Amino acid sequence: MKSVFKPLLISALVATAGLAAYAQGTGASMPDGPSMHQRHMDPAKMQEMMAKRATALKAKLNLGATQEAAWATYLAAMQPPADMGARMDPENRKKMQDEWAALTTPQRIDKMNEMKTRRDAEMVKRGDATKSFYAALSPEQQKVFDTSTMHHGRGGPHGGPGGAGKPPAKG
Repeated sequence: MKSVFKPLLISALVATAGLAAYAQGTGASMPDGPSMHQRHMDPAKMQEMMAKRATALKAKLNLGATQEAAWATYLAAMQPPADMGARMDPENRKKMQDEWAALTTPQRIDKMNEMKTRRDAEMVKRGDATKSFYAALSPEQQKVFDTSTMHHGRGGPHGGPGGAGKPPAKG
């Protein structure tokens, strides 16, 4: 039944990936593949890592006073859902596992589709916030943002494992 909860975990991580994907060009690197620790990372540690990356990105962008409001709006949109920490709590994961075990296959499919709809809406919200913030940047800042948020490597364009600004793996 553990495989049923992979979508739940992925949805929580996708919610946090927005800011991380945009800010990974700050020089922080990740191992070549996700470990168990990374998949179940402490939400407080994830928040701390995201804050460090955001601080580094803001410093690179050298924002002016008139851009601060756009930056604040952008950061707010990139925050993970407020209940993410509770969802990742082992006790709550067990409770969710039990709830999912009681569902029929069609009910699980419907529940997964509901979760996908929520994740899609969150992604659209983050995308719109990014476009709005990007429009508030000067052309020079846009180039810095583009460079800082573009990832190459095995993690692909979404800044997954290996995508922290590392060159593509050889061989």
